[in-house]
Amino acid sequence: MDHNKLALPVGATLDRFIMRKQEDFPYATGELSQLLRDIALAAKIVNREINRSGLIDIAGAYGNRNVQGEDQQKLDVIANIRFIRALRNGGEVCTIVSEEDDEMIQTGNTQGKYIVAIDPLDGSSNIDVNVSIGTIFSIYRRMSPTGTDGTEQDCLQPGTHQVAAGYVIYGSSTMLVYTTGNGVNGFTYEPSLGEFFLSHPNIVSPKTGTIYSINEGSSDSFSEGVAEFVTYCKQNNFSARYIGSLVADFHRNLLKGGIYIYPATKKAPQGKLRLLYECNTLAFIVEQAGGKASNGRQRTMEIEPSNLHERCPLFIGSTELVEMAEAFLAKEQASTNVVISSH
Repeated sequence: MDHNKLALPVGATLDRFIMRKQEDFPYATGELSQLLRDIALAAKIVNREINRSGLIDIAGAYGNRNVQGEDQQKLDVIANIRFIRALRNGGEVCTIVSEEDDEMIQTGNTQGKYIVAIDPLDGSSNIDVNVSIGTIFSIYRRMSPTGTDGTEQDCLQPGTHQVAAGYVIYGSSTMLVYTTGNGVNGFTYEPSLGEFFLSHPNIVSPKTGTIYSINEGSSDSFSEGVAEFVTYCKQNNFSARYIGSLVADFHRNLLKGGIYIYPATKKAPQGKLRLLYECNTLAFIVEQAGGKASNGRQRTMEIEPSNLHERCPLFIGSTELVEMAEAFLAKEQASTNVVISSH
């Protein structure tokens, strides 16, 4: 009998992978590695809460609204508490920006070198119907001197300054995907062992695809360029795939190729997604995987944020599809300029 078949390897754990990657940086001190472990720990706890939410009455609305004016779900509040607690107890983070809090959160760790911007539970309203949801996070180095609280300027850095970014998707399996600027790697959670194992090494997103993801219920509010691009997709037999959970839509297109669009609309003229802890995070990841992200005209990570909860249109996914969408918007802009100049 082949003994190799009796004890197949389970792969590298997240902790071991982080440790090995730390060795690639001669000046690494281990703080960023520990910070990623803190996030992974909180993700395990949130995963547990999600899996038992229907049994202990923690699904559904909480009764409050967050700074975005959105109804908070009970799991939004739980996830926010868990991640803030893990980041505070870890000691590496001085300041947190969360979708669920109006203002910056000072952790009390004034020696902490990092800022974290986080959406603790993206798509949480879908939990009641068993749709995949997620956590999205960005990590920045603080600019202010250590020994003090973090400042707003520490938080309002462009996406190009990110040192790490990632997301956790809670679905048929739970995965943590992250980058530190040297490619993208995905880890699948094995609940019986309580560990994340490397399952998707060096993720490379297809250069093109045949999936477009957009909420066509808002089609009456699309600009001419967006509407024409959607028509192009239909005429070329693209598949429409829209879950309504950003992480889930992004994760599918990252692996299979496609484009996700949340444009500016009449209802949301600045777009709906948040620049700091949604758009920049996923832009960093997709670029590291060979894809592209923009607001339709400018690279997402080069946008200078002006407030903690700034919104931004998002065109993200396979490079060829994003550039094609940008071309339709450029054509629209050129047509508008011609009309203006003629008057």
